[in-house]
Amino acid sequence: MGFVRGMNVPLTTLLVAFLLMLALQAQAVVRDVYSFDTAENQQRYQTMIAELRCPKCQNQNIADSNSPISEDMRNEVYRMMTNGASDTEIMDSLVGRFGEFIRYKPQVEKRTLLLWATPAISVLGGLLIVGGIVIRSRRNNQHDSQLSPEERARLSRIMDDKNEKSEPRI
Repeated sequence: MGFVRGMNVPLTTLLVAFLLMLALQAQAVVRDVYSFDTAENQQRYQTMIAELRCPKCQNQNIADSNSPISEDMRNEVYRMMTNGASDTEIMDSLVGRFGEFIRYKPQVEKRTLLLWATPAISVLGGLLIVGGIVIRSRRNNQHDSQLSPEERARLSRIMDDKNEKSEPRI
């Protein structure tokens, strides 16, 4: 109240008018409202739209996306469900229309086998590389630690020369 008392009336009226104008311009996002016969069908619908990727957004499912294509896909899922289509029929229809990309979990087939196998191949390849480096390092350490008789004699002469130079003379 202290803030409003200190201001003159025209300024307060202007501020209120400005805030009302902003409030009228704000747009509320209206979500699609579908009616289902059973709670099971509603849950089935929610699960289905959560598993489909928006072709435009590419990182959102169609349940969370506001794009027109996602709205179209949600309408299509609802229409097919009310007409009695199974989940497989709905998914096949949408994949046929938009491509395999809309699935968050693509099926394992010949053309998606590399997609599914890439993580395992990468981990296995990394383990093989690390294993090879460790084995090579161990072999090199074993060979380096074994000196030939000539190398030992040379090392002994070098150490003796060094000891003689480092002894203090009185």
